[in-house]
Amino acid sequence: MSANEQRELLKELFNHLEDIPLEPDHRFYYPFLQNADDDPIAELAERISFSRSQSVNLFTGQRGSGKSTEFRRLRKMLIEDDGCEVFLLDMRDYMNLTTKVEISDFLISIMAALSEEVEQRFKKSPHERGYLERISDVLTSEIQISGIDVKGIKASLKDDPSFKEQLQKGLSGHVARIVKDAHGFAQEVVELVRKETQDPNKKVVLLVDSVEQLRGVGVDSANDVYKSAENLFSGHASSLQIPMLHIIYTIPPYLTPLVPGLGRQLGCNLGCTLPCIHVQTKDNQIDLVGLAIMREFVNRRCARWRDIFSEDQLNELAKASGGDLRDFFRLIRDSLVKASSKHRGEYPVPDSVIEQTLNHSRREMLPIAADDKQWLVKIHDSKQAELQSIDELPSLARFFDTKLVLNYRNGDDWYDVHPLLREEIGR
Repeated sequence: MSANEQRELLKELFNHLEDIPLEPDHRFYYPFLQNADDDPIAELAERISFSRSQSVNLFTGQRGSGKSTEFRRLRKMLIEDDGCEVFLLDMRDYMNLTTKVEISDFLISIMAALSEEVEQRFKKSPHERGYLERISDVLTSEIQISGIDVKGIKASLKDDPSFKEQLQKGLSGHVARIVKDAHGFAQEVVELVRKETQDPNKKVVLLVDSVEQLRGVGVDSANDVYKSAENLFSGHASSLQIPMLHIIYTIPPYLTPLVPGLGRQLGCNLGCTLPCIHVQTKDNQIDLVGLAIMREFVNRRCARWRDIFSEDQLNELAKASGGDLRDFFRLIRDSLVKASSKHRGEYPVPDSVIEQTLNHSRREMLPIAADDKQWLVKIHDSKQAELQSIDELPSLARFFDTKLVLNYRNGDDWYDVHPLLREEIGR
C-alpha cells in the first residue's frame, strides 16, 4: 500500500467515525442490543404496543451512548410493527439546555416542535393554526405578559436566556392555562393525524429527544438547572401526561439515583436506560464480549481497520473509553491524526501513538479536586452513586456530564469512575 493509499485509508476511517445519529438501515448501524438480554428499545416498543389510550415512558443514558440512533430504531419498530404515527423531536432546536427549565416553557417547546413536524408531514395544522401562532396570541392578548417580544418565540426560547427568564416569570401564575392549551393542542394533533390517515384508532407517539442534555454552566447556574430538572419530572406528573399521546421523555442520567421510583411518581412505566457497553464487569474484570462489540462498531465503518491498528491496540482504546461509544470514536480519531502527523507509513501504528492519545485524553479530565477525588474513590469501590445529600446533586450531575463517572447495567444499574482516572484517584 502506497503512502497516499495509507493516508486515504486513515481519512476514510476518521470520517466514518463521525458522531451522527444513524437510521437502523444504515450500513454503519450495528444492532448489538437486539441480541442482548436487556433491550430497552424493544421494551419501550412493547409498552406502547400494549398501551391503549395514552402512556408515558422515561428513557435515559449519558450523552454519546447512542440514544438518538436507537430512537430511530424505535421509530421504525413502532411504525412497521404497530402502525403508529411517530414524531421524533430533537429538543436542542427548541430549548436552551443550559438554563433552568420550568413546566410552562418545557411544554411550549415540545408543542412548538410537534406543530412544526405535523405541518411538515401533513402540510397543515390543526384548525389551520400552528401552535406558536396560538400561544403568541395567548401571551399577548390574554395573559398579557409585558416587556417581552413574542415574535420569533422559537428562536428566543433557544438562544435568548433573558427572554426565557422573563417568560418564566410572566407565566408563574398562569401555568394551568399553558398546560391546558398544550394538552388541547396535542389532542387536536391526534384528531388531525387520525383524520388524515383515515384510521380512527391510530396511535400517535412523541419521542422527546435530547432533554437528557440539561446542564448548567458555572456553579450557580448548574445548581439552578439541575434542581429545575428534578422539579420538572418529579413535581409535574399530571402535566407531563398528555391525553391521547404516547410519549417518551429522555431524562438526565443524574435523576435516576437522585429520584428512585421516578416513573412511579410520574404514574408511568419503569424507566429504561441505555448504559455504556460492558467492556468491564462489576468486579473490574475485562469483558471480552463487550470488547468484541466495540470492535464490530469499527468494523462496520471500515473493514480494513487492521491495516491501521492491531486488535490489542483497538481493545486498549475500547477499554480506555469505558464502553462509551462517543469517547471510543474520539480516541480512535485522535490516534489517526497523531499517527498521520508523526508516524506516517508505520502501520499498525506504534504503541506510542495509543499511549499519547490516552495521556492526552486523561489530561483533559485533570486536575481533580480533593473532595471530588474522595467521592470518586467511594463510587469506584461501591459501584453506587454515593449521593449523601440533595445539596451534592450539582456535583453528581457534573460527574455524569463530564463522564468522570459512567453508567453500566449487568442486571442492576451501577456506576464506575472513568478508566483513565482510576490510577489517578488511587494515589
